Amino acid sequence: MEHFVLGTILGTLLGVLGVYVFFFKKSGARKENEIGSSTTNTTNIDGEYRSGDVSDDSDVIIVGAGVAGAALAYTLGKDGRRVRVIERDLTEPDRIVGELLQPGGYLKLVELGLEDCVEEIDAQRVFGYALFKDGKNTRLTYPLEKFHSDVSGRSFHNGRFIQRMREKAATLPNVKLEQGSVTSLLEERGTIKGIQYKTKSGEENKAYAPLTIVCDGCFSNLRRTLCEPKVEVPSCFVGLILENCQLPYANHGHVILGDPSPILFYPISSTEVRCLVDVPGQKVPSISNGEMTNYLKTTVAPQVPTELHQAFLAAVEKGNVRTMTNRSMPAAPHPTPGALLLGDAFNMRHPLTGGGMTVALSDIAVLHNLLKPLRDLHDAPTLCKYLECFYTLRKPVASTINTLANALYKVFSASPDEARTEMRQACFDYLSLGGVFSTGPVALLSGLNPRPLSLVCHFFAVAIYGVGRLLLPFPSPKRMWIGARLISSASGIILPIIKAEGIRQMFFPKTVPAYYRAPPTE
Repeated sequence: MEHFVLGTILGTLLGVLGVYVFFFKKSGARKENEIGSSTTNTTNIDGEYRSGDVSDDSDVIIVGAGVAGAALAYTLGKDGRRVRVIERDLTEPDRIVGELLQPGGYLKLVELGLEDCVEEIDAQRVFGYALFKDGKNTRLTYPLEKFHSDVSGRSFHNGRFIQRMREKAATLPNVKLEQGSVTSLLEERGTIKGIQYKTKSGEENKAYAPLTIVCDGCFSNLRRTLCEPKVEVPSCFVGLILENCQLPYANHGHVILGDPSPILFYPISSTEVRCLVDVPGQKVPSISNGEMTNYLKTTVAPQVPTELHQAFLAAVEKGNVRTMTNRSMPAAPHPTPGALLLGDAFNMRHPLTGGGMTVALSDIAVLHNLLKPLRDLHDAPTLCKYLECFYTLRKPVASTINTLANALYKVFSASPDEARTEMRQACFDYLSLGGVFSTGPVALLSGLNPRPLSLVCHFFAVAIYGVGRLLLPFPSPKRMWIGARLISSASGIILPIIKAEGIRQMFFPKTVPAYYRAPPTE
């Protein structure tokens, strides 16, 4: 047991040192782009916009009514703001992701007054994860002892959850939901004044407001105006629904460390279990010619736990197979007067850990607290300067969940590299130790302890633990070489992710001038 403790201590020191060195090697700031550089989604309205236009009847326009847009509409509307929401399709969405809300996300739901939106949709409580590898398994429980008994994760049909939030937002008389497709942002002298959109009937229309918040999801056609998107596609999900089966661990998410990459199972109703099979790369086997069925039966099925095997095969035979491209995109905003990005339009991470909704709801809570003392939003340049602190204040939660999700996906995926294989096994064994070795990482994953430094310490503790196993009881030149490569591989996984998140904002937020920015005086 001594080498476990030693590994943890060395990992902590190594992690802090790695981040310190990496910080001072960070390249210069990104080149700023001028607003309006993308002519495809910004319309110049010089000489056309007039204060007091008949459409200028809102304080805030929200583009999109998904999880982020609907939650934001209710939150701002509850404060008395006049909110106009334009959503492409107001019918119930049908997606295979966005179905697991971590406990940290549920706490944000409570903070925003939306906790009843997980009621009456047959949502299932989730208390942790079960991890499977090579015939062995371990259970990881959320550290919920200090919280109210209602606090846990929730899993559900994504569309039911969104509809509940839309319905709740629509109950407020000052919130207006309208179906339409936003084609561009209306810009005047570098300031966003509103939107241009097509109504459900196809009519071209314009709407104006002092603040436009874009929440139009991962396929956003407006984000290029407001950020520098660097979208990566690490893998795709193949989605199935297993019916009338029992998970090995009730009320837990299940992660199988399969080959070539993880397989997920979690309940989404009292009778249904969602299965997500990760397929690395941007292409999946063809569904139409039978390649997908063959892949699921021959490659995936043998790796599925015995308790779920028959239900999995039945779901494959049923044929309702869905696919979803997984995207990752660090937040790289261009602060723009009159506009703001939120949700998947702004920031994405691999969905392995189910952290997307937690990040979005946390961002909304931060933004709500920043806007609350402001009655007038019309001074766009001053408001924009003030809201720059949003990008720093969101970092503890967002950067912890983003970094963990992207790093864990790489660690959990199979690799021909012997060092990566050792890292994967070390991660499974480290989490299986129990105590702080499991509760620490699970508290990070669940959003209950969003501390970036704790994440780095645990990550390198896993690496050092793996090295310790290689060197004990007797080191050999080959094992020492693998151990050195393991440390190098671990650094190569996590440090680029941290760099993309922003090292200064992530670890030294109080050194960012905007951190202490006070609300503008009226």
